[in-house]
Amino acid sequence: MSKRERQKKLQRALESEPFLTDEEMARRYRVSIQTIRLDRMELGIPELRERIKNMAEKNFDQVRSLGLEEVIGHVTELKLDHSGTSELKIREEHVFARHQIARGHHLFAQANSLAVAVVDAEQVLTATASIRFVRPVRLGETCVAHARVIHLTSHRTQVDVRTLVGEETVFQGIFDVYRSKEDQ
Repeated sequence: MSKRERQKKLQRALESEPFLTDEEMARRYRVSIQTIRLDRMELGIPELRERIKNMAEKNFDQVRSLGLEEVIGHVTELKLDHSGTSELKIREEHVFARHQIARGHHLFAQANSLAVAVVDAEQVLTATASIRFVRPVRLGETCVAHARVIHLTSHRTQVDVRTLVGEETVFQGIFDVYRSKEDQ
């Protein structure tokens, strides 16, 4: 594949999947990571962290219930009282050393913090959660959590959160969250 052809494919891939890492792109196009970095620089495509920041600024309302840094994972989309998305790359600190499987509390924390962040209120607390771990998540996988408000009243919000790795569901939860009376 020529450099020009690879760069066109790289640009199209990042338009449809802006969170691809340089490593994933290098594997996909069978070139070195440095080649991908040079291609990105020539095309004026920022590194992953900057792409995430740019996408976040374009695609979400301002979180009211938490500090953005308190949401577990990177928030990539947020529409208050409607929906939200976050990504969490499973790293060494998230897994059990013996089997390289993510600890469940990290998946729960990602989903729970997203469910709280999606609520348009200053004070939001989780009242109940009905959760199900579908399959183990392994070191290196990226968990994409999608939250959707399914029921909204003046003091409670019910949020459905599904976490996927690729196209496969790995976690499901229904979070019943309480919003403070001051926000009603």
